[in-house]
Amino acid sequence: MNPTEIPGFEGFEPLDVRVQGRHVRGRLGGRPDAPPLLLLHGFPQTHAMWHRVAPQLAPHFRLVLPDLRGYGDSDPAPDEPAQAQMGKRAMAADLRALMRQLGHERFAVAGHDRGGRVAHRLALDAPEAVSRLAVLDIAPTLDMLEGADWRFGRAYYHWFFLAQPAPEPERLIAADPVRYLHRKLGGWGAGSLSHLHPAALAEYERCIARPEVVHAMCEDYRAAFTGDMALDRESRAAGVRLRCELLVLWGGRGVVQALFDPLALWRAASAEPAAVQGEALDCGHYLPEEQPEATAERLLRFFSPPAAAAA
Repeated sequence: MNPTEIPGFEGFEPLDVRVQGRHVRGRLGGRPDAPPLLLLHGFPQTHAMWHRVAPQLAPHFRLVLPDLRGYGDSDPAPDEPAQAQMGKRAMAADLRALMRQLGHERFAVAGHDRGGRVAHRLALDAPEAVSRLAVLDIAPTLDMLEGADWRFGRAYYHWFFLAQPAPEPERLIAADPVRYLHRKLGGWGAGSLSHLHPAALAEYERCIARPEVVHAMCEDYRAAFTGDMALDRESRAAGVRLRCELLVLWGGRGVVQALFDPLALWRAASAEPAAVQGEALDCGHYLPEEQPEATAERLLRFFSPPAAAAA
C-alpha cells in the first residue's frame, strides 16, 4: 500500500519487518530522534484507525504503527492448540521483537480494543520494556469475561460468536464480510459509519475480504477463552500487576461505560493504583476516529515529558 493513500499518513513510510519468521507490516512516522510510541489497533480494523491521531502525535514521537499478527497485511502464524499463536503473549512477543529490531529497547504503548489487550500482556511480560501504557475502551479481559451477564452477551455477542469452533464463524462471515464489518464498525461507534473516513473504511473492507484475516480474527477471540484467560488468572494469582503509569480512556456512550467501572478495574490491575488516570470521552467505542482531537490531546499530555506537554 502507498503510505499516502489514507489522509493523515502523508510523510509516513511503510513498515515491513520480518519478525520471528513472519512479516509485520504497517507504517512508521514522526521524528526519528524522538521517544518511541507503539500504537496498536483493534478488531476489526488495521493500523489505519490511527490516521487522524498519528499526525497530531508525529511532531513529538517516533511512531510505530503495525498491523497485529494476522490482521491487515501482517502475516498470520500457523494454527496451534488452544489458539496459542493468537494468544496475547505470542502477539506481545511479536511486538517487542519488532521494537527491538527498530532499535527501541524501551518504549511507550497505546492500544485500542484488542490492541489494548495485547499491550496489557506486553506490559505484564516485559515491564522493563514498557515505559508508559494507555488502553482505549477496554476493561481487563478477565474481569470482562468473569463479570459477563446477559447484558454483556447481548452487546458483545461477537466475543462468543467468533470464539465458536472453526470453521463456523469464518463461513458465516464469508457469506457477506463487508456487511459484517459495517455492522461492527457502526454498532459500537457513533451509530453509523459517519465517523469513518472513506479511505480508512475501504482499507478495512479490503482486509476483511481475505479469508486468512477473518480466520486470524476468530482465532484471536478463541484465544481469549483458552490460553489468555488461563494466563490472566495465573498472573493475577501470582500477584503480577502493571508497574508502569497507565492512562485509561473509554467511550462515554459505549458498552464499557455502561457495564463496567474501567478506572476501578484498571487500578486493581496496577501495582500502583495512584499511577492510573483516566476519563470517558464523548463518543462510542472508536475513540481515535470518533474523537481524534480529544484522543490525541490526552495521549500527548500523558506520554510527553512535562516540558513538551506544557508547550
